[in-house]
Amino acid sequence: MISIDPKEIPTAKLHGYLLGAVAPRPIAFASTIDENGNPNLSPFSFFNVFGANPPIMIFSPARRVRDNTTKHTLENALATKEVVINVVNYDIVQQMSLSSTEYPEGVNEFEKAGFTMLPSDKIKPFRVAESPVQFECKVNDVIFTGDKGGAGNLIVCEVVKVHISEAVLDENGAIDQYKIDLVARAGGSYYSRARDGFFEIPKPISTLGIGVDAISSEIRNSTILTGNNLGMLGNVEQLPNEKTVDNFAKEHPQFIGLETTKKHTFAQEFLKENDVESAWKVLLIK
Repeated sequence: MISIDPKEIPTAKLHGYLLGAVAPRPIAFASTIDENGNPNLSPFSFFNVFGANPPIMIFSPARRVRDNTTKHTLENALATKEVVINVVNYDIVQQMSLSSTEYPEGVNEFEKAGFTMLPSDKIKPFRVAESPVQFECKVNDVIFTGDKGGAGNLIVCEVVKVHISEAVLDENGAIDQYKIDLVARAGGSYYSRARDGFFEIPKPISTLGIGVDAISSEIRNSTILTGNNLGMLGNVEQLPNEKTVDNFAKEHPQFIGLETTKKHTFAQEFLKENDVESAWKVLLIK
């Protein structure tokens, strides 16, 4: 493992490490206007949501590393205090990338990238009609983290209106993560299509898991079971009782009398299928 003092390497190299390691990142496709009403559209992956009451989003048009200049989005946000944050899905990712081209001031990125300018209800910047969710925002604050190339400029936005395409909703009116098909940013030229990598983990906040420390040392020190495996085993509220383990053993006699390595291997196979209860039963068979 290499260890790095951020002050001892070039900013550009540090920037690459940060973007490669802190990923994938959601994309704020930010629409602003300048003081003369000229539209601007640009994507930023230093972005997230930070509260629901009030609904707060923050994104950062950082100072350019190469020449320490600022971006039109920052200048517009400071001048007008308004921005639309449009989300990016797979259907528009190529157009979104095209809009990130650093066109001269006054060039309309909506037109360059082939997007439709949709008037907002409460603010002046236009929405991207093709985006499945659009957030109209007022700029509450801008936090400057430095004055050198690579420094962040945190634009703190309060959502004042939300627009959601019905095409991405499920039968209960909630956003369906497969239908919305979001895209995230990684290092270099890489992106991630979110739904292709989805998997579920039961939230510990809704249960009180026994914890890895409650698992026997034989299992904790297994040469087969991984840290993720132990995390799954420790997330159960209680272990299967002796009767259910005995019944499982009668139904699956092939698991009786196994040596430790084989027992752990079979348990791991159940864990790969998210069948934690059966994994525990295999481990508890005498």
